[in-house]
Formats: sequence, structure tokens, C-alpha cells
Amino acid sequence: MTAMSQVATRPPEPPGDEPALDVRDLRMRYGANDVLKGVTFQAAQGEVLALLGPNGAGKTTTIEILEGFRMRSAGEVRVLGVDPARGTEAWRARLGIVLQSWRDHGKWRVRELLAHLGSYYVDHRRPWDVDELVETVGLTPHAHKRVSRLSGGQRRRLDVAIGIVGRPDLLFLDEPTAGFDPEARREFHDLVHRLADESDTTILLTTHDLDEAEKLADRILILAGGTIIANGSAEQLSREMSTDAEVRWTRDGQRYVHSTTDATKYVRELFAQYDEEIEDLEVRRASLEDTYMALLRKFEGGAR
Repeated sequence: MTAMSQVATRPPEPPGDEPALDVRDLRMRYGANDVLKGVTFQAAQGEVLALLGPNGAGKTTTIEILEGFRMRSAGEVRVLGVDPARGTEAWRARLGIVLQSWRDHGKWRVRELLAHLGSYYVDHRRPWDVDELVETVGLTPHAHKRVSRLSGGQRRRLDVAIGIVGRPDLLFLDEPTAGFDPEARREFHDLVHRLADESDTTILLTTHDLDEAEKLADRILILAGGTIIANGSAEQLSREMSTDAEVRWTRDGQRYVHSTTDATKYVRELFAQYDEEIEDLEVRRASLEDTYMALLRKFEGGAR
């Protein structure tokens, strides 16, 4: 399998102070139902954000407003410096979108489809070289295969290629690795990091895979009840929630486990008491899933 690791970089643009995403008091109402009740967040150029939340929290609505596909009820939104409600074709050419699934273009061959889609970007920016793109997403052995003949994982790789064919400044990823095997998922994670680090691409990711969000995102946003209830790195959110860590060790051949909110202090006290008797010490901090569930329980408890 070809590694998803070769990302061509474009010449750096002059740095700007304006965030890639600037969302202030975003609101959306359907009839009498307020889906978004004042969503506020920003994203810097080259930052990877994960937008998490339970079903019905408003994630899809938020993303569709940012992409310019849905009109908001109120609030201020700037995407790459533009109000998405007034986005031009040149503005749209700076966006990349990887939907949860595509079922179109079944009769096209992989390379032909990507070359065709890339041609739409020529007037606005320099698209990927089609062979380089096919190699980057690991589809070189399938470049001349019809899309309808691809496996689920191969189809997902093509979805990613479609999303980045125009070298976007901002990339929206909706459940991007659904259907990927573990090796393909690791390669995709490497591609995301390279897009952000080398091409300065801003990435907004939605996923139900919290382990993936923790590995990919610089910052986690948790949306619940139509508002952002948490905003920070996985480590910051864990500290804010004082979520327990597990300390595991062996002494005199016996295994011990202890939960604590201050693992550093506990380990220090442990060595002060037993010193060299301690063996096989492990500290397992709370996962993003633990923190996520704790934050939702806290929010739901306060909302009652």
C-alpha cells in the first residue's frame, strides 16, 4: 500500500492576523426550535479542530452554515475572511469538503474523475497533479478502475482525494476514516498532519471516533444543547474536569491500581514510601472519551 505521506506544498502566503474561521453568537432556528443558541469559536490558519457532540447537537447545521450551504438565523460568521452567505466561486475554490459518503460518478475511472474535478480549479488556484494525488491517497493500483468497482475503503480514499484536489485552505472532514482499515487510518492521520503543518491547511473534523479526534486535533470543541460547552486540547479538557488517572505498579510481586486526580503527587508519595520496591509503574491518564462523557454528564445535569 502506498503511504499517504507525499504532500506538495505551495508557496507560503503572507501571514495574516484574521482567523480562518471566526464564528460569533451563531444561531439557527427551525420554526420554534432553536438548534444553535449562540455558538462562538475561532480557528487559526493551519489548526486542526475536532467538533464533537451527541446526535442532534447541531454539528451538521453548523458545518453546513460554514460551508455556505445553509443560511443562519443570526450571528456573525467569517470563513477565510468571507461571510459564507455571500461566498463567490473563487471563495468556494478555497474550500475542500469530504462528506460522510458519496455515491455519484460510478461510471468514471478514478484518475479521469480527479483530473476532471481538478480542471474546475484552474482559474482560481493550482490543483494537485492528478498522479501525485492518486499516489498520495494510496490509489495508484486502482487509478484506471471504475469508481463503482472500488471497495469501501478505496471509495473513502477517493472521497478524501476529491476533497483536497483543489489544494484547499480550509478542509471539512465528516467521519473521514469510516471504512478504513488500521493501516489506512494511520496513513490518513499522517496526511492530515502534513496538510496542516506543511500546507497550512485549516481542518475542521467531525467524528464519533474520539480516539481519532484525540490523535488529530490541536483543539476539541464539544457542542451540546446548541452551544459550545467545552473548548481546548484533550489534555486541557481533562485537567478542567479533574478526571481521574490510573496509577498501576507492582510491589513484592503483587499488582496494584489506584485512581487519582493528581497522578504526579501520588507517584511522588508512592516512591517516598516504597522507593526501589516499586516496579512496572504505569500512569494511565483519562482518555478523551472519559472526559467527553464527564462533560456531557455535567452539562445534562445542569440543564435539568
